[in-house]
Amino acid sequence: MRSKALPVLVVLGVIVLFWYAMAVVMNAPWQQTLNGRAGVVPGPVEFVLQTYAQDKPVLPAPHQVVGAIWTGLFGSAITAPRSLAFHAGITLGATLSGFALGTLLGVLLAVMIVHNNASDRSLMPWIIASQTVPILAVAPMVVVGLGAVGVTGIVPKALISMYLSFFPVVVGMVKGLRTPEIIQLDLMRTYNASAWQVFWKLRWPASIPILFASMKVGIAISLIGAVVGELSNSAGGGLGVRLLTGSYNGQTIQIWAALFIAAALAAVLVILVGWGETLANRRMGVRA
Repeated sequence: MRSKALPVLVVLGVIVLFWYAMAVVMNAPWQQTLNGRAGVVPGPVEFVLQTYAQDKPVLPAPHQVVGAIWTGLFGSAITAPRSLAFHAGITLGATLSGFALGTLLGVLLAVMIVHNNASDRSLMPWIIASQTVPILAVAPMVVVGLGAVGVTGIVPKALISMYLSFFPVVVGMVKGLRTPEIIQLDLMRTYNASAWQVFWKLRWPASIPILFASMKVGIAISLIGAVVGELSNSAGGGLGVRLLTGSYNGQTIQIWAALFIAAALAAVLVILVGWGETLANRRMGVRA
């Protein structure tokens, strides 16, 4: 265990040291300006400590970000508008909703494409073309358009998440459903299996590993979609709103704290999908 953890800790330590060094470099010009206005000439150590204690630094020091995360999660009630846990919960709800819709849509489209040549030729090019449209252009149109008809809250953000997450699922499932070889399909025909039996007993089990791999990508992209949707609707709350307000007010520490919470949330969601894959493999009798 120690041998596995040591390289990770070494790399983490190097990153933290480099972060602290860059915080001094990037915050030094503004700190020199502040000291010049105050007529203060600090020593080297004191100057370095000053760059780590600015209220609105260009690059916050790691301990400032950790402090902001701790205060945001545990410094106020979970239902308070300033709570990071409150905003993370809003983003999580939109992410899971969009991920569920995107996965369902992706699986249904993949089944249509695999079992219908016309759908393959007509749908797949449009599915690929849909991902060439920048999400930053799509998100405001979705939020404003749905808001005009009275649809607000989690629905617009969930649809934006679905728009991003369905693509890896549909592409992965098409590949997975086509995994069985011709000899396996011929064997099913020899057994006089129906199209439904071929799907349920051959194509679907063969696609499960690729489905979960696609879902890991999809759940992370769903979080990005939810955050982008929140950037287009600052009234609904969420980590995207924290990023937006922090950008408007120059609160870089708040921005970094929200970014780390979003990254941690994405990591946890990917791990949960991985656990689901392990359980599915056990049910199917796949050895680890």
